[in-house]
Formats: sequence, structure tokens, C-alpha cells
Amino acid sequence: MPVHDWTRVEAGIFHDFHNAWIAEIRSVLNGGLLPPDYYALGEQHAGQYVADVLTLHAPPALDEPPRPPTGGGTAVAEAPPQVRRKLTASASTRKRRRTLAVRHVSGHRLVAMIEIVSPANKDRATHVREFAQKIDDALRYGVHVLLVDLFPPGSHDPYGMHGEVWQLQDEEPDEVPGDEPLTVASYVAELQPEAYLEHAAVGSALPAMPLFLHPERYTTVPLDATYEAAARGMPAFWRAVLEGR
Repeated sequence: MPVHDWTRVEAGIFHDFHNAWIAEIRSVLNGGLLPPDYYALGEQHAGQYVADVLTLHAPPALDEPPRPPTGGGTAVAEAPPQVRRKLTASASTRKRRRTLAVRHVSGHRLVAMIEIVSPANKDRATHVREFAQKIDDALRYGVHVLLVDLFPPGSHDPYGMHGEVWQLQDEEPDEVPGDEPLTVASYVAELQPEAYLEHAAVGSALPAMPLFLHPERYTTVPLDATYEAAARGMPAFWRAVLEGR
């Protein structure tokens, strides 16, 4: 489904869609995309932050160390994610990640989270910094992140939200292509974090993106199909505004 121009509507309209999209992504993850012992929850606390979608691992023993899923997912070595760009952080700019296992209130290990950027994340410089720091904190604790930014770069994030995140990982900012100002980034939480990137424009379809469950293994999130499902429930009036009718 073509991505809408979300700058045409107020933040509250996107917030309503945002909530519906979170629910759709959560449903497909729990509907068979995630391996056994993994599950997704929407809008949950992760430490001091609230994440849009959390992916959790429920191993038989809570003290079990992280390991690649054995009953599902795709091995990076066998099928690298099909994206146009891949970045690796400079070794000189990263400190050793913390070894603390981040856990949900259930006691299950947090392994990944999905973040969909909202207008409120970009409306002032402090909010941009807070959001970028949230992603950086997750990566430092070994939590993989899928970031979806359907808004073009603005005065407070001139490189887009991914660019703001990547400046905390590398010495050089990563610029957004002028003809594709929307960005989807999947981050792998390693000592030298990696980013798998796709860019898009209003009117183009969103790509399927990897959500890493372990540095060696990922599942593919159907962003386009879940976006379309969420959009179907929007009021007809606001769909018409978004479509320029």
C-alpha cells in the first residue's frame, strides 16, 4: 500500500493510526512469525522507557543466556536481510555494551523492540535527543531495534531520526536521500552495532524488514501488510485527507 503523507494531518490523527498499527504488528508476530518461546507485547515499559512493541524470550530457565532461536527465524549466514544499505559502527566510537539482561515485569528477557516515530518525537530538539538516546540505550544493553520513521527530516532532526540515532553510534552522520526522505532501520545490538536500511517516499510501499532476535537470526516484519490493515480502519474523512482527495 502506498505510504501516506502524514504531514497533512494533525498529530492526533497519526496517533490513532499508530495505535492500530502497533496492534497489527503485534498480532502478526504472535500469529506465527516469532519462534517458539518468543512473543510480542504492545506499548510496554522497558526500563525507564515505553516501547511500541516489545519482543520477549520466555526460556525454561530465567537465567538462561541469550542464544539463537532454534525453532524459527532466519539465519543471517544463510539468507542475509534483503535491504539496499547496511552500516557498521566504527570500532573507535563504541564502548563495550553492558551485560545486564533487560527484563520485562514478567521476568522474561527483552530481546528486541519496534519503535514507530511520532510527530511528538520530532517537535523539539529535546524530544529528538530523548528518542535517539532511548534507541542508543537499548542497543547498549543488547536489545535489537526496528525503527520506522514515516516523517521527513525536520529542523530538529536534519538527518532524520535514524541519522540522530546513528550519530551516537558512528563518527559521521548518515544522510537521508532527498528523493526518499522516509527511513526504516533495523539495528543489531553488537559491540559494533549494525544497521540494515531502507528508504522510501510518500506513495511508495513499505519494505519488509528484519527484526533481529539474536545477532545471528531474525524474523521478517511485513510492514506494508500491517500498515494497510491499520489504514483500513481509519475514518473515511481522514483517509481522504491523507490521499489528497
